[in-house]
Amino acid sequence: MADWDDLRVFLAVARGESLSRAGRVLKLDPATVGRRVARLEEALGVRLFAKSPQGYALSDEGARLLNHAQSMESTMETARDAVAGASAGITGQIRIGAPDGCANYLLPQVVAAICAGNPGLEVQIVALPRVFSLTRREADMVVAVSKPESGRVIVQKITDYRLHLAAAAPYLSSAPVLEGLADLPTHRLIGYIPDMIFDRELDYLGDLGVDAPPLASNSVSVQLNLIRQGAGLGVVHDFALPFAPGVRRVLTAEYSLTRAFHLIRHADDRRVPRLERFARALVAGLRREVARLERAVDAATDVAG
Repeated sequence: MADWDDLRVFLAVARGESLSRAGRVLKLDPATVGRRVARLEEALGVRLFAKSPQGYALSDEGARLLNHAQSMESTMETARDAVAGASAGITGQIRIGAPDGCANYLLPQVVAAICAGNPGLEVQIVALPRVFSLTRREADMVVAVSKPESGRVIVQKITDYRLHLAAAAPYLSSAPVLEGLADLPTHRLIGYIPDMIFDRELDYLGDLGVDAPPLASNSVSVQLNLIRQGAGLGVVHDFALPFAPGVRRVLTAEYSLTRAFHLIRHADDRRVPRLERFARALVAGLRREVARLERAVDAATDVAG
């Protein structure tokens, strides 16, 4: 019969797909992790992993065990929260995956406020332009633009946000005339690297007939910094503009986009009180912060206009 500690090791290997990555998470050396996996396999009488040069892949038996182990993990989390009690606040480590626009311009102030009221909380923000796997526990929860089409997940809409074309004053003063969208072909555009757009909702320039902008990055933060340097014209989140003095929206009457952030979590986490409390605080904080920053941009535009 398997005990929880061995199942915890099994989960770490399944998610990391290697003994060394699992060891770093568990703070164990790889040899110890390997022995624990072998002990679990012996206790169950099955092979849980297939080893290859690429790492440790789940066998059919391992894949069947994964859901049960994850359910036990959630049960253990729930029990820990029940013992600690709600009065202890939100504690433990929580990892959030997010697109880098949200991670750079929204999450720092929102997470800082949550942590200020919960000194026992540790938060990791993974800011990468990619899709995260909740099944492999690459993150405890994910902020995403598109809803997942499958999987055992909880999806909650956080808020809408707006995007507009924007440029820095030095660029606009020296660039060709810009009176409408018909003038865009005469301008240097900044956007995503086409083959690195990981979410169809992020293909902002595609709607304008731009397939390959001459200046591109897979990071919206890099794109915004290029725009700040007067390198060209690009699509910018309204909530990022307060962090880019000198960059202003253009052609707002002709081009405006609305997208939405969603919070995505593993279905089993609904039973974990600390994750429930953190999710509520995160959603409320993001809604307030998007609204605050967009109001600031609208106010600045009204004064300038």
